[in-house]
Formats: sequence, C-alpha cells, structure tokens
Amino acid sequence: MTEEVSAHYKRHRFPAEIIAHAVWLYYRFPLSLRDVEDLLAERGIDVSFQTVAEWATKFGLKFAHQLRRRSCGHFADKWHLDEMVVAINGEKYWLWRAVDANGYVLDTLLQGRRNKGAAFRLMRKLLKGQGVAPRVMVTDKLRSYAAAKAELMPGVEHRSHKGLNNRAENSHLPLRRRERRMMRFKSTRQCQRFVSTHSQVANLFHLHRKHLTAADHRQLRAHAISTWHEIAWSTAA
Repeated sequence: MTEEVSAHYKRHRFPAEIIAHAVWLYYRFPLSLRDVEDLLAERGIDVSFQTVAEWATKFGLKFAHQLRRRSCGHFADKWHLDEMVVAINGEKYWLWRAVDANGYVLDTLLQGRRNKGAAFRLMRKLLKGQGVAPRVMVTDKLRSYAAAKAELMPGVEHRSHKGLNNRAENSHLPLRRRERRMMRFKSTRQCQRFVSTHSQVANLFHLHRKHLTAADHRQLRAHAISTWHEIAWSTAA
C-alpha cells in the first residue's frame, strides 16, 4: 500500500484492503452486517459488525460518488421510471427509481408522496445528474409522470403502459431482497444512503451474463473488480 493511500485510512486500525473488502461484501451481496463479520472472521480478521456498519456508512457514499463520476454519460437514452413502497417505522414512503434500457440504475430518490411534485423532483434530479434528456421515457400509468414530464421535458416521447415497464419493476427485486435481509430500513436517511450506494455498486457489476461468453464474462468481471480496487484505494477518508 502506498503512503498516500495509508494516509487516507490513517485513523483506522485495519488497512485499506480489509475496509474496502468489507464494504464491498456488504453492498455487493445480500449479506447482513453479522454475515460480513463472520466472513471476515473465517479469514482470521477479528472485527465486530458494528465496525463494519461504521465502515459502510463512512466509505460507502464516497465510493459510490467516485463510481457515479466514472459512469457519467455511459447510459442508454431510454429511461424507465417506477416507484416502490417502503415501510419505515410504520410509515409509508415511496422510493422513486430510474433505470436505463440496459438495466443500469440512473438515480433513486426516497419521498413521502406519490404525486406530480415527487415525479417532478425525480426528473429534475435525473436531468441534473445525466446532463441530457432521454430520447424515450417509459412509465406505468401513474398520471403524475405525464404531468411532470409536460413541464420539464415536453419534447420527450412518453410511453405509459404497465407491461412496457418490466425493466424498472424487475430492478426493484435485488433491493427488496436486501430490505428483507436488513429487516427493513430503520430511517429515511439510512434508506436513501443505502440505496444510493447499493445502486452504484450494482451498476459496476452488472455484466449482462446472458449475452457473454465465459471468457468475456471473466474479463469484464476482472475489470469491474479492478475498478473497485482503484476506487477504494484512491478515496480519501
């Protein structure tokens, strides 16, 4: 490890390799914090699940920010928007999500409403993050999408049909598995922070296995892992 990287983690007892590996395990796979603790213990690394949680909180968003910067401009021009209900402390919230035609997550936004204003905020966030409007926008039949699009992107083609939006609905499934494994989100802040990081890590390892040969898959996976290491080593604490 270089002196520069060591300085980034200088206030931590464990080296960067272990911290980055723990954060990767937590966001890459449907594991609980105690699962990550056990996996590290099997390798002779004695660390508590509370410490893993602190690492995930401290470094997760930093890693996600670097990944987002690298992926900017690499998405398809067809956007699928959808929302899923999330229960937090007995209250109902809506997690608004947008994915492109290839299944990459464009952005996520947790909101307390399911109306035009909420759809407007998601689209405005998407336009700011992507820097360009899509060619086509696909949604279900919720009228809030059409109303918000008419103000922000009047020239964009809008296809509103539940059967056409399976791409967005299927993208909810990995997050639902994580939600069950975590025994639901504990707060709105935790939910937004987790999904923002989880989506970027999922994008990095989204390799389209069905259309790859074994050799191509191994090559792309090695590149994704190499990118993760580069991100983790270069992110300051």
